Amino acid sequence: MASFSSEEIIQKTINFVKNELQNAEGGHDWFHIERVYKNALLISESEKVDRTIVSLSALLHDIADSKFHNGDETVGPKKASQFLKSENISEETIDHIVKIIENVSFKGGNKNQEFHSKELDVVQDADRLDALGAIGIARTFNYGGFKNRKLYDPEIKPNMNMTPSEYKASDAPTINHFYEKLLLLKNRMNTETGRKIAEERHAFMETFLKQFYAEWEGEK
Repeated sequence: MASFSSEEIIQKTINFVKNELQNAEGGHDWFHIERVYKNALLISESEKVDRTIVSLSALLHDIADSKFHNGDETVGPKKASQFLKSENISEETIDHIVKIIENVSFKGGNKNQEFHSKELDVVQDADRLDALGAIGIARTFNYGGFKNRKLYDPEIKPNMNMTPSEYKASDAPTINHFYEKLLLLKNRMNTETGRKIAEERHAFMETFLKQFYAEWEGEK
């Protein structure tokens, strides 16, 4: 790391991210970053990790989400790397953070993750928690509306065997996303803290879906 304190670089990173994401879609804006950052700090309390790397990775993990850059997954890591270099962060630290950013997201298609670290485990769980529960439901429908997708179509079944490229290109109804991603996350958490929180949020989503289908069918 450079000579200044961790608190200084974290605050500079917060300011940078807030500025970059001023006009971002509501599910991938600064408030998403802030929630993931808080989740990561909470999970870190029970894990032996470098909290500075966790913090910076959580803050920079969605600095340029590929969904908003024509599917280009290199934009975010490059932007994060350029910022960290401008702050004189060590190459070793930058390399670790970039690898976390490259691997944190759910890719779909049962893609194997090639990089592993305890810090990645924490940030990945923190990000996945924000895709679950009440916030996860709100973000999912917000993005579905942003992409002008149907809420639900009983004739279009969830596709559980997509390749990563098919997953990325999918324009299926929003309800399908619960089965193709959200309901899978509980069993993919890395940490004990993440698993406990995920179980509660998972149960909430199951209750939501039960109510959704009942209302759809005019049962209550």
